[in-house]
Amino acid sequence: MAGYSDAPMRQLAAEQGALWTVSEMISARGLMEHDGPDLTLGRPYPGETGRVVQLFGAMPEYLAAAVQRTEEWFAPAAIDLNMGCPVPKVHGKGGACLLQTPEVAYDLIRAMKSATDLDVSAKIRLGWDEDRSVEVAQGLAEAGAAIITVHGRTSKQRYTGEADWDAIARVAQSVDVPVIGSGDVTTLEVAQRRQSSGVAAVMIGRGAVGNPWLFQALASGDGLYPSAAARARTALRHAELQAEFYGEDRFGVRSVKPLRKVLPKYLPDHPELRDDLVQVLTVDDVARVLAPLLEGTEEA
Repeated sequence: MAGYSDAPMRQLAAEQGALWTVSEMISARGLMEHDGPDLTLGRPYPGETGRVVQLFGAMPEYLAAAVQRTEEWFAPAAIDLNMGCPVPKVHGKGGACLLQTPEVAYDLIRAMKSATDLDVSAKIRLGWDEDRSVEVAQGLAEAGAAIITVHGRTSKQRYTGEADWDAIARVAQSVDVPVIGSGDVTTLEVAQRRQSSGVAAVMIGRGAVGNPWLFQALASGDGLYPSAAARARTALRHAELQAEFYGEDRFGVRSVKPLRKVLPKYLPDHPELRDDLVQVLTVDDVARVLAPLLEGTEEA
């Protein structure tokens, strides 16, 4: 979820009923080399609560120090160790490659726990190229992980195929700490089925991009999809939150360029808007593109 689960998206998710949210992953080494708490990756939006800050790394001393700095700068509700990111540039630096050497991950959890009184959790995949999830989860729980989130694919699979929720269920049955399931949760009906797998909760990532109402649907049991006008208004608000949180760039522009990959997902039933939405630069650009829906008479 790097590049997606930043403060504006977390704010929309929380407003729609997400129980808690997770920051974009932050390099422990990078955090220690940064010289001030202005790092946007972990910074909360005003009044934010229930935010877990996610760190990645492969050296206990860096993770322990980064936990202390995270607590000092960002006041998180808890801290998570990323063991699920399959992106090649993270290889050797943490993420899913820790699944090849889980004993290193256990040391990381112990080091993180030693540096804070906050809960420390871990998010894993089933394994690197084969399912070792029960073994890894049991080791993480023994090392002190308070919660374990399991994405139902191996690192080798990345995001292909279907998430294996039977494997997630086996993990939930094998440890005494809460297990959260993740993978392919895109609708209320899917989430409800997955909750019957014995997990404590479900985690929603890609399924919430352009669809923060999914959290409201889970909270209320009402899976009614908002109208196009309502979704357009939320897309515009997302752009406004983006501009407000990040402020002006080095060119003096309150750019919403990072949302080019997000905005079309609010309106998949209006493909005629896509070409313009992927070229917006400012909030005014977003308002102009969405004007036909925003000025319509369609009710929310």
